[in-house]
Amino acid sequence: MDKTQAYQCLGTQDPLPDLIQRTNKYLLDLRLAKWITQKQYEQLCINQQEVEFAYLYYLPKAHKTGTPLRPIISGLKHPTIKISKFLDDLLRPLFDKMALDTTVTSGFELLKKLKEWSIQNMKQETLLCTIDVADLYTMIPQVEGVLALKKMLDHFKLKQIGGLKVETILRLSRFVMQNNYFSLNGQFYHQIRGGAMGSPLTLTISNCYMYFYQQDIVKQISNSGGLYFRYIDDIFLAINWPIRHFIKQVDRWNQFDSNIRLSANISLHANFLDLHMENQNGQLFTNVYHKPSYEPYYLPFNSIHPLHMKKNIPFAMFLRAIRYCSTFDAYLQERESLRMALLLNKYPGDLITSQFNRVLSKFEINDQLSIRNYERLRDQLIQSSHPSRDRTPFDHGKMMFIHFTYCTNMKSFPTKFHNLWHKYFGDSLINEITPILETKNVDNLQKRLVHTRS
Repeated sequence: MDKTQAYQCLGTQDPLPDLIQRTNKYLLDLRLAKWITQKQYEQLCINQQEVEFAYLYYLPKAHKTGTPLRPIISGLKHPTIKISKFLDDLLRPLFDKMALDTTVTSGFELLKKLKEWSIQNMKQETLLCTIDVADLYTMIPQVEGVLALKKMLDHFKLKQIGGLKVETILRLSRFVMQNNYFSLNGQFYHQIRGGAMGSPLTLTISNCYMYFYQQDIVKQISNSGGLYFRYIDDIFLAINWPIRHFIKQVDRWNQFDSNIRLSANISLHANFLDLHMENQNGQLFTNVYHKPSYEPYYLPFNSIHPLHMKKNIPFAMFLRAIRYCSTFDAYLQERESLRMALLLNKYPGDLITSQFNRVLSKFEINDQLSIRNYERLRDQLIQSSHPSRDRTPFDHGKMMFIHFTYCTNMKSFPTKFHNLWHKYFGDSLINEITPILETKNVDNLQKRLVHTRS
C-alpha cells in the first residue's frame, strides 16, 4: 500500500453513511437536471439496507519470485458498484472494437497471429519479449483515466451511448473513480489514485489509458515489421532488432509517462498467458505453458456438478493441446500429462478417450493423429476455429431462462422438464418460446468465503 501511495488512511470513522447519502444525492441531481432518466435513476440509486463497505484482501502471486501480493478491493455491494457495472456494460464493447488490432484475449488468439507472422518474418535473430506494466490499476491518475474515456468516445465521434450523453458518462465515471473506499484491520481508507481492482469500470479505464499511451510504441513496432499485442497489463512483442537496441527502446518508452513503468523480459523464448513460444533457429515452436505454481487439480469427477461440465474439461484441455503444440512429440507429452492429471481427479479412462475423439470429430478430422499427418491436421483444426469476442445476443422475447440448483437426484430433471413442456405447451403459442435450463451449484465453502467477510 505504501509503494504506490494510492490510499489515504481515514482512521476509524466509518465513511459509509456519508458515501450512501452523497451517491444518492448525486444521482438525484442528475435526474432533476434531466441528465439521466427516471428509469436509470431507479436502476442506479442505492438502498441503505443493501450496501456493504468494500474490504481489501490480497491474492498471492505464487508464480512470481518473492510471492508478491495483488490487492483486491471486494466491493460486490459497494455504493458505486451499480454505476460502475452500468458504465462498463456501455463502454467495454467500444474499447474492444477500438483496440481489436492491438489486443488479444487468449493464448489461442496470439498463437494464430504469431504463427501467421512467423512464416514471413521469423529469423534466427528474432527476439520474443514480454513486458509487464507495474501496478497498472493503482498507478493511473483518476482524472487522466476519465480523460482517456473521453478520447475513446471522441474517436468514435459519439454524442451519446444508451440514451446517455457523453458528458453524463464522464461525470458518472469520475464519481466512481473518486469514491473508492474500503476497510482493513479496523481502519478505513480512501483510494486517491487509480481505481479499485474489484470495480468493473476500472478495467475499461485502465485499458483505454494504456491504449493511448502505447500508440507511438505500436507505430514504431509496426514500422519495423514487428508484432505487438497486449492483454491488460501484459505486452507481447516479436521483432528483428538487436537486443541492445531493444533494451534502449524499452528505456525510452519508460520516459513516455511517469505513471507507466515497463519491465521487459527479452529472449529467444517467451511465456504469455498459457502459451509458451520459442525461436528455434528461425522456426516457431509452441506448446502449453504451465506456471511454476501449476498443480494437476481439476474439477473432481465425483463432485456434484452436471456431467456436461465434467465432459467439457477434458474436451477443452485436449483441444488446447493440439492447437498449442507445434510438434507431434510436444503434443504427445502434453496429452499424456493431461490424461494422468484427469485420472488422478477420478475421471474414467473411457470418458477421457471419448472426449479426445470428440475433439477430432467436432472438427471433422477422421484420421488418427500421427507424426506424418500432425502438422496438416493441426493446421486444419486451427484454421477451422474462429473464436469471436462478440457474444451472440440473446433474444429474450423468444428465450426463457430457467435456473435450478443441481444435485444428484436432479440428473433426470432436464429431460422430464422438456417432456412436460412439449406435452402441455406443444400446440400452444407459448411453444414459440424456447426454454433454456441452466444449473446453479449447491452452496459451498468457496462461495461463502467470496460473499462474506467473516
